This record gives sequence, C-alpha cells and structure tokens, in this order.
Amino acid sequence: MRRPWEVALPGRGRTVVVTGASGGVGRAAALAFAARGDRVALLARGREGLAGAADEVQRAGGEALVVSVDMADAKAVDDAAQKVVDEFGHIDVWVNNAFAGIYAPFTEVTPDEFRRVTEVTYLGYVFGTRAALHHMLPRDRGTIVQVGSALAYRGIPLQSAYCGAKHAIQGFNESLRCELLRDGSRVRTTMVQLPALNTPQFDWVLNRLPGRARPVVPVYQPEIAARAIVHAAGHGRRREYWVGGSTVATLVANAVVPGLLDRYLARTGFEAQQDEAQQDEGEQLGPGNLWTPTDGARGRDFGAHGRFDEEAVDGSPQEWLSRNRGRMGAGVLVGGLGAAMTAGLRRWGSPARRRSRVLGLPGRHGGGTDLMRGGIDVGRSRRD
Repeated sequence: MRRPWEVALPGRGRTVVVTGASGGVGRAAALAFAARGDRVALLARGREGLAGAADEVQRAGGEALVVSVDMADAKAVDDAAQKVVDEFGHIDVWVNNAFAGIYAPFTEVTPDEFRRVTEVTYLGYVFGTRAALHHMLPRDRGTIVQVGSALAYRGIPLQSAYCGAKHAIQGFNESLRCELLRDGSRVRTTMVQLPALNTPQFDWVLNRLPGRARPVVPVYQPEIAARAIVHAAGHGRRREYWVGGSTVATLVANAVVPGLLDRYLARTGFEAQQDEAQQDEGEQLGPGNLWTPTDGARGRDFGAHGRFDEEAVDGSPQEWLSRNRGRMGAGVLVGGLGAAMTAGLRRWGSPARRRSRVLGLPGRHGGGTDLMRGGIDVGRSRRD
C-alpha cells in the first residue's frame, strides 16, 4: 500500500518503457522514473548493463522488468512491448532512446555500417513508436518521448549516419504528431533535443579517428537529460524541449546563419570530437557496439556516466527554464503588471496630488487634469 503523501504526487506508479536503458541517457532516465515510483521496463541488448540498471531501479524505489531486444528487429520490439503489457497491464510512457553510431568521415563508412546505424537509431524509433501506439491507441492515452539531439537540426562532420538518423526522427515525429492531432487522440508524442553528454557512448561507438572520440564542449551530465525526459513524459502536449544552452545556441545559429556554421564546423568539428590521446589499436579496429553490445564483449556494466566527469556540468539554467516555461511566463506577466501599476501610480502622483486631480482642484500646474488621457475629465464631471 502506498503512503498517503505518495498518492498526490503526479505520475506515481506509471508503466514506463525505456529503450537503450543499459547505459548512458537511457540508464539515467530509467533511474529518474524509478525514483518517482514508476514501473520501468528496461529494453536493450547488453545483459550486464540491463542487470545493473534493474538493480539501480529497484534500489531507487521502482519496479524493474528486463527485456533483451535489438530495436532494429520490428518483430522483437512488438514482442517486447507485449511482454511489458503482460507483466504490468498497460504502457503509459514509451521513451525511444536506443542508438548506434560511427565516428568517421562519410567516405570511410561502409554501406552495411551506414545501414545498421540507420536501422537502430532511426527505424528503432519507428518500430518502438508503432509498438507503443498498438497498446496506447485503444486506451486513448499515453505519451511517447523521442530522445533527440541538437543534431536533429544541425548536421556535423564525422557523424553523417547518426545525424541523418536524427534528422529522420524529427521529420517522422512531426508527421505522426499531425496525424494524432487530426484524430483528436489523447496519445501524445514529444521530442527532447539534447546537448553533448557525459555518457559511455564515446567508448562504445565504432571509431576510425586517430584520437579517442569525445563530446563537443560544453559537456553535460546525463541526469540533466533524464530530468528533461521525465518532465516531457508528464507534459506531452508540448511539441519539443531544448535542453542545454549549447543546444539553443546551435539551433538558433543554424536557423539564422547556416552557411557560416558550415564553415565554422569544417574548421573546428574534426578536432573538437576527438582527444589528442591516441586510442588503442584494438579499440581503433574494433566494431564498437554496432553489431553486438559492448558490455557483453568486455564483460562489465558501464553505467550512465562516461569518462568526462571532471569537466561535465550537472546543472543547466536553460534546462530549468525549459521545464518551467509556464511558471516563468506567469512570473513575467505578474512582474510586468506590477511594474506597469507602479509606473502608473508614480505618474498619478502623491495622495494629495491625486485628490486635487479627482476633485479638479488646482494642482502643481494650476488646473484640473484628465483621469485618462483623451478620456473623461473626472474633475469637471464632478463640478458639473
């Protein structure tokens, strides 16, 4: 039985599906949902990572269900969704987050590798969304959160397959959103655009660069992304959320001066995405997590954080503002009204001066004054 004060908390006890839950953003998001008391279905390939995530979810107060699945397999994704429903009864929130990536110039990516990134990162979202809708539409409720990136709007060098997939998710989600709105459905879909994050992905991805792959600064901790995802799951009416000042700056610059940004990234994008330290030969030639989960190959759980804890920031004023846009709008409105009233009172003058204006008595400038410019002369009306 839940304690009395828990009942009033919004979102308690929901059934949430998180894909890519074995590490990184998915791992952090699963833990954030669990802290609210939600039942969390953890979908990913890596068994070590899934086991670690399930343990953390349970210790945080949630209920965990582990489902090992490759998101590029549509049938397997449908089966995973049905397993969640069989276990928990329904699905309230579905978070699409799983991805694969390659760090290399486009000409050094093989067709099979490009296809694989697209199947996991783009079609995985499509298949996850279809599975979620299959169970949400009959109930006419539920929220689908598409975890995106600033790269959904702005492509950068060395990540052509990943950027292409994120752009595709953006277009797909916009199309679906229009259809749901046209049908008057209460099923919501929203997108969360993320900045560079301190996750293990930079040690997972297939990397053909001379240096070790790294995020472009500034780097944020994955818990910032997790908070935004949890908020979006409870506020699915909003079209999308931008997380991190760097995301906002990138998207605004791309909208205003995209050609200039092309040239800037051509000069800086290669060095900004790799450390000076050379990666090991085995890492350089290995396939990363493209075809098989890395935690299984290395026999360990990587968790939510990568190797950039010392430089990553764990707070973002922009992220807070994004989540509290309604409150801020109300605050600005109230503040504006207050400022307008204060300015009006100052113009209106001291109490004695206000009485002289209302009564039509001679004031500082000798005569009565209209209460409203161009309006009714109250002093004269009273005298008449």
